[in-house]
Amino acid sequence: MASDRRLHDLLLLAAALLLSASSATAADFGYCKKGRHYPVQVSSVEIVPEPIVRGEPATFKISASTDKSITKGKLVIDVTYFFFHVHSETHDFCAGTTCPATGEFVLAQEQTLPSFTPPGSYTLEMKLLGDKNEVLTCISFGFSIGFISPVAIS
Repeated sequence: MASDRRLHDLLLLAAALLLSASSATAADFGYCKKGRHYPVQVSSVEIVPEPIVRGEPATFKISASTDKSITKGKLVIDVTYFFFHVHSETHDFCAGTTCPATGEFVLAQEQTLPSFTPPGSYTLEMKLLGDKNEVLTCISFGFSIGFISPVAIS
């Protein structure tokens, strides 16, 4: 019976570790230009799941605030792998949050990375441009893509 209890405890511990490994993680971020006052201030970046699983959806949530009323704009995203630029894309700002955005808001972007994406550490730079292409904010943060793909598990 003691061995059954020990096995049960080990299974619970393993499940807890798996769940915590695939949960949300607050990413450390920095502004692109240190000391510059951007009209949009970012308070946190959350990545779900972290590390990202290739071929599965991942969500980036950016909590921010502004005293402006942003009625339209675009997000310009650049991704580097080590020091190599590997991807760029542009999104409509209002597709990721409710517009007009003013005060505190959350910008969410879901992305599914191809299953052939190399595992490792990446850096994402995100610029929020206003309706006249003025930079409202620019942040950079790192994220990881796991070494195990869903195909390898099944």
